Amino acid sequence: MRGKKVEDAMTTLSFVPKRSAGPVQKLLASAIANAKNLSIPMENLIVKKISVDGGKILYRSLPMSRGRAFRIRKRTSHINIVLAEEIPKAKKLKAKS
Repeated sequence: MRGKKVEDAMTTLSFVPKRSAGPVQKLLASAIANAKNLSIPMENLIVKKISVDGGKILYRSLPMSRGRAFRIRKRTSHINIVLAEEIPKAKKLKAKS
């Protein structure tokens, strides 16, 4: 997804069969809405950076035999998306010799 235009990233996420594609697509839509409020044209937006970092760990216990308890760790994560405005590059003219 890095380096893709926003429209291409949304299209790609809609066809990815992974369970995490839904929340990432929702987050990307939110980032696009924030960029629209800053009056940045959507045609020039690209996904500059996307990262998933570890979040809080919820500790639970599962009862086992003989009075023991088995620890269960329910992990969470933080998703960060950075959008950037792409500046269209001018085409270079070839010099004729």
